[in-house]
Amino acid sequence: MENTNAKTVNYSRTTITELMIPSYANFGGKIHGGILLSLMDKVAYVCAAKHSGTYVVTVSVDNVEFKQPVEVGELVSLHASVNYVGNSSLIVGIKVVAENIKTASVKHTNTSYFTMVAKDENGKLTSVPPLILESDDDIRRFLEALKRKEIKNSYKELLHNAKTLMEIDENLHLLEAERCIVKREKDMQSDWI
Repeated sequence: MENTNAKTVNYSRTTITELMIPSYANFGGKIHGGILLSLMDKVAYVCAAKHSGTYVVTVSVDNVEFKQPVEVGELVSLHASVNYVGNSSLIVGIKVVAENIKTASVKHTNTSYFTMVAKDENGKLTSVPPLILESDDDIRRFLEALKRKEIKNSYKELLHNAKTLMEIDENLHLLEAERCIVKREKDMQSDWI
């Protein structure tokens, strides 16, 4: 593999820290998930663009699960690194932590993975530099990204097959224990004469 333009994970490692202000809060007084997603998208962009040296766009976001709420007044730090590169794609791992500056307590709120693709000046996909893996953590993250890609592709195929092969009438019994009421027009008696 030609690695004249290869870059280390550390080269593009990025951290963004922002104070959570009252205008970011929802009606429950916690920070909107959308605010955090926007910040994650921003740090993913910076990290991927720095590695690729080009414009990048978000293709998918995996595993967004908010483990703990973020409060107004906390400092949120988003730590991003390129975990995997393909030909034109990059997977950026993001760890989000919130710090209460009064108590100095720190909590890990979530970890997410953003898949980005590099584009040239004409909006066409372009190759990204290879990734130099310098530590066991770098290698582990690259291997985990490969495994997540494999699982994601299997999941997509299973979901596609479930949707295209699903026969509604044969599977209505699956809804009996669910919190839904089926009222299809074809099942209703008509009062029309």
